[in-house]
Order: sequence, then C-alpha cells, then structure tokens
Amino acid sequence: MSGFVEKPEPIQVPGLVHLHTGKVRDLYQNEAGDLVMVASDRMSAYDWVLPTEIPDKGRVLTQLSLWWFDQLADLVPNHVLSTELPAGAPADWAGRTLICKSLQMIPVEAVARGYLTGSGLVEYNESRTVCGLALPEGLVDGSELPAPIFTPATKAAVGEHDENVSYEEVARQVGADTAAQLRQATLAVYGRARDIARDRGIILADTKFEFGFERETLVIADEVLTPDSSRFWPADQWEPGRAQPSYDKQYVRDWLTSPASGWDRKSEQPPPSLPQQVVDATRAKYVEAYERLTGTSWT
Repeated sequence: MSGFVEKPEPIQVPGLVHLHTGKVRDLYQNEAGDLVMVASDRMSAYDWVLPTEIPDKGRVLTQLSLWWFDQLADLVPNHVLSTELPAGAPADWAGRTLICKSLQMIPVEAVARGYLTGSGLVEYNESRTVCGLALPEGLVDGSELPAPIFTPATKAAVGEHDENVSYEEVARQVGADTAAQLRQATLAVYGRARDIARDRGIILADTKFEFGFERETLVIADEVLTPDSSRFWPADQWEPGRAQPSYDKQYVRDWLTSPASGWDRKSEQPPPSLPQQVVDATRAKYVEAYERLTGTSWT
C-alpha cells in the first residue's frame, strides 16, 4: 500500500473545475477548456506523497520547466499558453501555475538514459539489457552508456510503480508511427539538454518526458528536465562504481531509509514527517540546480 499520507482537499476557484490531484500537481480546467496546472510543494518518495512539503519546490519546478521549454522550442513545441494567474486564484499560485493546451496525451513515460543507474542498473545486472536493449559487459552504477537510449515505461497511478517496457510493447500499444516519433523526440531533447547541462558542470544522467498530440503535432507537456523528472549529477564528482551525488530528492530518500526515521519501507505504514534539516537541504539542492542550469539567482 502507498499513495498520499494525507490527500489534500483541492482549492476551489471560481471559473475553474478541479480535474485531478497528482503527486505534485493539481489540474484544473478553465471555462475556455484549457488546462490549468498548479505545481505544489509536495514531495514524493518511494511511491508515497510525504506529509512534509519543501518550500519553493513548486515554483522551482515551474520556472525551470519554462526555461527549458525556451531552450527546446526549435526541437519540439510545448503545451504552455500562458503564465498569467487565473482570476480569483490564490496569491500563492503565482510562479507555480501554467495555463496549457489540452492535448491527447500518450500513456507512456518517455525515458532517455545516457548513464546507467536506478531501475536500468537493476535490469542490467540481471540480464545485461535495459528495456530489452542489449548493453556491453562491464558497466557499473554511474557508467556512461555508449549512446543514449530510449527506455519507455508505462504510466502508473499514484502509489504504484511505473514499469519499464520494451520499444516493441510501446509500438503495440500506441502504434508504430507514434512510437517512432516518441523515440526520436525523446532522444533529440535529451541530447540538447545533456549538452546544455554539461556546459554548466552538470551531468544529465536520465530524464523522463510526457508527450501528447495537438491534432497531428507531437507536443511536449507537463514538466521538463527538473530535479523531479531527471537525475542531475555534479560533473566534478562523477565516479562510476558508486551512487552519485545528485540535485534531487536524495536527501529525502536517504533519511527515510536511515535508522533516524524509524520507518520500515517494506511495511504498509506511511512515512513520517521530515525533520527541518532534511527540508532545508532538499530545498537547497533544488535551488542550486535551478541556479546552475539557468545562470540566474533564485528569488
């Protein structure tokens, strides 16, 4: 069992219809039929949405996504229509709210990997493959792959694991043409982002995207290249053969699995609240990732 420790009540805003509360984002629809996406400060780990929020996290995710959308605009269109706050919305929605096109979403997590770690490493250690793609012998945690690979996953409900699947399975589910477009766009975006991050001293180990169609056009949606959707490693500390330092929720994961938390990940009990030092360290990592990537100070 997993999911929300305590699922928040959606905020009611005149003129907006609440559609969905996800791990991080709340989704509404306005009277024009556009989607209104609000990034919260919620933190998830090990398939749980935790009881403690990370201040500024929603704003960092939103502003970093907007910056990346600009960097990628010549490769793939995005779903953003406006960053204006809807009339009657709470003041604290400022900086965390996007008005977006309503797309026909593709039910696939489009994952690109340039380095071996996480679930890819687990599969590699068992079979020398990732999502059915054969990889060379001798790779270890943190190894750079010979070339980036497209390793899709099925989208799971809150509290459930996404499952890695083969390219052939994606083609069976969504059609050969759509699968080919997904793979091409995912690897193109990853390649651009990897090079931009590398110039700023950051390794983009892997990342996941969501895509949808606006009529016949493939459009990138949701968030892109944030510490929630990507593994960012400091390049000057990269050392294959061990877990890498990262700009993401690793502080949270490490504390939850430490004796200090008193939490048994294998139990059905929800995780405890985070101590202030873990909250502060996690916020600092998200802000540092934003500042290093964009070259601007967080305010």
